[in-house]
Amino acid sequence: MTIQKNIKKPELMSPVKDWAGLEACKNYADAVYFGVNELSLRARANTLKSKDLIPFISQVHYYGLKAYLTLNSTIYNQDIKKAEKLLQKAKNAMTDAVIVWDPSIIELCRKMNIDFIISTQANISNWQSAQFYEKLGARRIVLAREMSLQQIKELRQKTKIEIEVFVHGAMCVSISGRCLLSAYLYGQSSNCGACAQPCRKEWILSDNEGNQVSNFGKYFLSAKDLCMIEFIPDLIKAGVNAFKIEGRLRDPKYIEVASRCYREAIDSYFNHTFNKEKVLKWKQDLSAVYNRGFSTGFYFGTPGKEGIGFDKADNYSPVKKIYIGDIIHYYPRVKAGSLILSHCGLKVGDKIIIQGAHTFLEQTILKMQIQNRDVKRGKKGEEVAIQLKDKVREHDKLFLIK
Repeated sequence: MTIQKNIKKPELMSPVKDWAGLEACKNYADAVYFGVNELSLRARANTLKSKDLIPFISQVHYYGLKAYLTLNSTIYNQDIKKAEKLLQKAKNAMTDAVIVWDPSIIELCRKMNIDFIISTQANISNWQSAQFYEKLGARRIVLAREMSLQQIKELRQKTKIEIEVFVHGAMCVSISGRCLLSAYLYGQSSNCGACAQPCRKEWILSDNEGNQVSNFGKYFLSAKDLCMIEFIPDLIKAGVNAFKIEGRLRDPKYIEVASRCYREAIDSYFNHTFNKEKVLKWKQDLSAVYNRGFSTGFYFGTPGKEGIGFDKADNYSPVKKIYIGDIIHYYPRVKAGSLILSHCGLKVGDKIIIQGAHTFLEQTILKMQIQNRDVKRGKKGEEVAIQLKDKVREHDKLFLIK
């Protein structure tokens, strides 16, 4: 494999909605992007609040990562003062950049001397638009997901601004996510962070007389997930500066696996070990966490029916998380936690995940006790103590991995 000279390793950006997401990707990502519970396109997903910005960003920086705050919802008159206050808090917290697209927020960033990245919501699809935002002072632009690889190469030749692209995660059937279906059908605007995802539901054709055409249980609008792990070398050689993983609505296990696989793919390219065998293993790992099937989106042309998941609108992964119960106490001196098996039994050797707002821990159960007696198995309804490899917290949830 020939590596072009002077190519800088792209930044890997992982999605997080809380502290647990940060814990999941801290060993793999170069940066995290996140929102708070307002003015973000994933507002309903974010457990972080504006008051959390200073401690959260401090923790991000402690791990050696960059912190990017998303402020990319539609902005109405009443939102401008709110946005200004949020930006001031972000600046005080030393956020590395804010992801924006509305001109009012761009102006506020310029006025307040805050670095900004232009969101994919701006639908940047050509080099002239890229130059426009470059002149405005944007640090980076996130290209429209509808651009092909060839178009990206052409844009790269015409501008020096950093470019960022999505490489993995959910795709929207609308242009760069600018969808009105949710607002029209449910009164929940996707452009204000409250998408109810009507595209993931079954649709039925009917005429004015009430006749209905069967859809045979198919999902006509549910786009497959983007997966570009196989083509990371092509994107690097195209001059892309940052790779973005989508998934702020997804769980920490997805964030951990996606971040790890793309970290390995990027590093493998630069150390000359990228090969088909590794790609196959990465795809297997990515298929084992939440996904809706995979496609390459618009990178190699407009997707046809192969880009739609007709048979299923939910998780394609064969691996399931089964809720077992909540941690009721953690014993730091002996690194053990107790829980009541409220939903299912558990045994030594089981693979588990424990997660909460600040916790993400994955391990195999090596030791279990009931009333200080070593046991191999606990039954539903029993209280058990299990040995843990790291700290957990009261009310964290424990899941069995099947």
